[in-house]
Amino acid sequence: MAERWQEAGFGLYIHWPFCAAKCPYCDFNSHVADRIDEARWISAYSSEIRRLAEELPGRVLRSIFFGGGTPSLMSPALVGAVLEAVAEAWIWANDIEITLEANPTSVEAARFEGYRAGGVNRVSLGLQALDDRALRALGRQHSAEEGLAALEIAKSVFDRVSFDLIYARQNQGIADWRDELGRALARAEGHISLYQLTIEDGTVFGRRHAAGRLPGLPDEDLGADLYALTQDMCAEAGLPGYEISNHAAPGQQSRHNLIYWRSGDYAGIGPGAHGRLTIGGTRYATETPLAPGDWLQRVERSGSGEGPWRVIGAADDLAERLMMGLREVEGVALGALEPDLYNRISSLEELGLLRQQSGKLALTPEGRPVLNAVLRALLA
Repeated sequence: MAERWQEAGFGLYIHWPFCAAKCPYCDFNSHVADRIDEARWISAYSSEIRRLAEELPGRVLRSIFFGGGTPSLMSPALVGAVLEAVAEAWIWANDIEITLEANPTSVEAARFEGYRAGGVNRVSLGLQALDDRALRALGRQHSAEEGLAALEIAKSVFDRVSFDLIYARQNQGIADWRDELGRALARAEGHISLYQLTIEDGTVFGRRHAAGRLPGLPDEDLGADLYALTQDMCAEAGLPGYEISNHAAPGQQSRHNLIYWRSGDYAGIGPGAHGRLTIGGTRYATETPLAPGDWLQRVERSGSGEGPWRVIGAADDLAERLMMGLREVEGVALGALEPDLYNRISSLEELGLLRQQSGKLALTPEGRPVLNAVLRALLA
């Protein structure tokens, strides 16, 4: 485990839990608040960074990721203060990637310039659609024109910019997606994330779907066709898929996400943040309370926002490596395996869903759209 995390690297995830509004499809830990005491959040983040630095001394940090929620609602001063605390805590890799997620409604040139001055060098922009009708259905607060304007601002300030789109939406056909994706790829620079709409329990969409009030969703065959079209168009545009939903030019992959998919170590700070940390050959899972107020009070009263660390046993570690590593096109290095698992792998190879090459296990192009089914078969 020690060799594995050192090869994949060490990253830091900072969770900002607040949004201007809750999107109906979103199952992330996000909350709407009228007032936020930024000084209190700076103090809590800084305290957690110092505590974790004592637990993990001397590490080289390869990536910092501000996720949410909507981190672009954070002031540049708050982001800068957090990065100053991180700089005091760990050594930074010379090519460290520092990403901040942003929504078009909170994009201003001056704010982005402030983030860059504070140290952010990559932005991930949540456009989600280039169609006003679709944006309204998704509960987004920006128009397609506003989204594209925000993208141009981001590209003028940062060297590395990615943006997200959601497809397989209600009443979306092949021709609709071909046109929309073509317009998106014409504006993409280096990286794009393309997610099929999934209906999650506990969301507004989940409740509507259960009540039969979410018509026009694609069936399984149309979903597969939309996925195949996505892979082909992105590859032709020089942005091949390197993961199930992520596409990049060579060298432009998200380094932070690669740490996750390659079973590296990452510390998670903020409400609902998770971590995976390897110390002395033992791998631990960490997690924090979901509610922002609960997390803040825990940090302020006890000096730690985390619950007890959980040891990850061999079986759970293997399951995590498969679930994360098979997402990446390169696959996952597994080493010695139980005979029963070899038998399951062989069966899936015969079906054309898995392949073994150069000591790695990977999905075939036919296996990628059915990753969940492959995982169920492997981990039965």
